[in-house]
Amino acid sequence: MVDIVTLTPNPAIDLSTSIERMVPSRKLRCAAQQRDPGGGGINVARVVKRFGGDVEAIFPAGGFTGRLLRSLLDREQIPSRVVESEAETREDFSVTEAATGQQFRFVLPGLPLAEGEWRGLLEILGGTSPAPKIVVGSGSLPPGVPADFYAQAAAVAKRIGAKFFLDTSGAPLVAALAQGVTLIKPNLREMQELAGRPLANDQDYVAAARQQIEAGKVEIVALSLGHLGALLVTKDEALRSPALPVAQVSTVGAGDSFLGAIAYSLAQGLSIEDAFRRALASGSASLTMHGTELCRPADVERLCREVVIERL
Repeated sequence: MVDIVTLTPNPAIDLSTSIERMVPSRKLRCAAQQRDPGGGGINVARVVKRFGGDVEAIFPAGGFTGRLLRSLLDREQIPSRVVESEAETREDFSVTEAATGQQFRFVLPGLPLAEGEWRGLLEILGGTSPAPKIVVGSGSLPPGVPADFYAQAAAVAKRIGAKFFLDTSGAPLVAALAQGVTLIKPNLREMQELAGRPLANDQDYVAAARQQIEAGKVEIVALSLGHLGALLVTKDEALRSPALPVAQVSTVGAGDSFLGAIAYSLAQGLSIEDAFRRALASGSASLTMHGTELCRPADVERLCREVVIERL
């Protein structure tokens, strides 16, 4: 039985490179490029696989970049179920300015998916047997996909007996919460949008998360606070941790590493505190890597010993 299935309606090939300095209107000579499979759920699957978890990725793929995406995932030995799309799989790219260490990220929207293609993703998910422990929906929606796509996915997960974890924003997040999910991973801006008010401190963060929990919309809120760390809230617990002091190289995939680690840990039966600890270490480890290389288990184990968690 596969423990975790990831659902990625808008996957990508992530291209990364570096340059000494960004200068407008000049031909800029870059370092050698790095290509990685990308898109929220794709990255989650890659992280789960690295920890030794049983995982499967569901996504659409089309054109040359779609074939490249499948090849890169095959190289990492990640089982996939794919909907062939007419649209070419998108590409994203990031450029690190060596002189300053700043990273410039360029995220392309993706081409439209046809109705039969996005419905095909849900049909594949619904046909998963035996049911996984966890379904992780992650990433943006491409044009042509309705805002309630993740809400429909959450309903499918509930029907087959799986928990549903979600990392998205805006209308798709609101629609999914109306359906009900197990876990969400908003950042502070997204949490403020859900709350409909500014949030200034830990007490505000916990209150906003509990508002969603008590309304029956979600069971676990993992709130990313960037350089301020993270917060995890359930009905009965509120766990807080400051950010780990790591040398940041790339922010791409850090949130996906966090989500992949917490999904893997909970699927393995770890406590919510231990899962939060591994997630924090994984997100931090990912920050030290180039491109969308994501976290490495050895770095995660080392950083786990440095994580400080307090109960609020």
